[in-house]
This record gives sequence, structure tokens and C-alpha cells, in this order.
Amino acid sequence: MGEQPLRGGGVNEQPAPNPITLSLPHTSLNQQSLSKITMTNQYAAQVERAIATLNRDLPTLFQKDISYDIYSQDIFFRDPVNQFKGKFSYRIIFWTLRFHGRLFFTELYFDLHNVQPISPDTIRADWTVRGILRVPWKAKLFFNGYSIYKLNADGLINEHIDTWDRPPKEILKQFIERGVR
Repeated sequence: MGEQPLRGGGVNEQPAPNPITLSLPHTSLNQQSLSKITMTNQYAAQVERAIATLNRDLPTLFQKDISYDIYSQDIFFRDPVNQFKGKFSYRIIFWTLRFHGRLFFTELYFDLHNVQPISPDTIRADWTVRGILRVPWKAKLFFNGYSIYKLNADGLINEHIDTWDRPPKEILKQFIERGVR
């Protein structure tokens, strides 16, 4: 009469309760969505890597070579006196800076003040170049500037634009000035 059959040791066992079903809101993350999240995380990590590399490399760019793995093969560079495209040319400009720095200056520094993202695909670095020219009157060089680095879809720097605080001719005039500045 509705009693449960005896099992095992003769104890009446109750029927197993129905399994609990949790009802969660349906949030379907398809493969494309997961791929976008992964790509976004990878991109953000690449931007952070670029910032860390710039912070490490720029202060010593007159003394030793920089890392080139954060730059694309087709990087575009422009400053008030140069403009070119390609990683090979980009490497040459840094070699030239070191060579001429050692040849023409007794002291030469690249003071990095700040490196920060200003948009998801853009980094800004603020800096000062200062040095003492290798001439008897020890002319001093000093100018401020900033670099804008644009990143491509892979998070590699594909554009580097430098802006100086004054025209190149005004900076060069510092080389012929005598006395303390």
C-alpha cells in the first residue's frame, strides 16, 4: 500500500529526491565573442608591453640600442628633420643618434618624463634632450618634446611622430652660443 520496498538492511529508504535544476540567465558566449575577448586581452597586454619597453629603452637610447620587437616592419617615423618608413630605416636612425651623440657630445641625455596611453591605440611619451657639445666653449643643448606612438591591430607600434618644442634651427643655434645657458 504505497510503502517503499525494503532494501539492504531492512530500513525503509525514501525515494531519491529529484535533482535540483539551477536556472541561470542564458549568456551565450559564442566562439566569436570569446575570440574578441581573447584578442582584446592580448592587445591590452601588448600595449602594456610596449609601454614597459619604452620606459626601459628610451632613457638610455644614446648609450645603447633599443628593442625593436614592439615595432611593426612597416613603421612610419617623422620628426622635424626626418621622415621615412620601414624597420631597417628606424634601426638606422637610432644607430645614427648614438654615433653622433658619442662623436659630438661630451654628455648627452634623454630624460623621459612620462609614458602613458592616451587612447586604446596611442601612446604618448614626454621627454627632454640635454647635453654638452664637444667644443671648447662647451655649448649646451636643451630641448623638450614628445613622441606619439600609434599601434596597429596586432598591438605593434607602426607610427612614431616626434614633436619638438621649437624649430630645428633654434635648437642648432645653441651649438654656437658661448657661456652658460
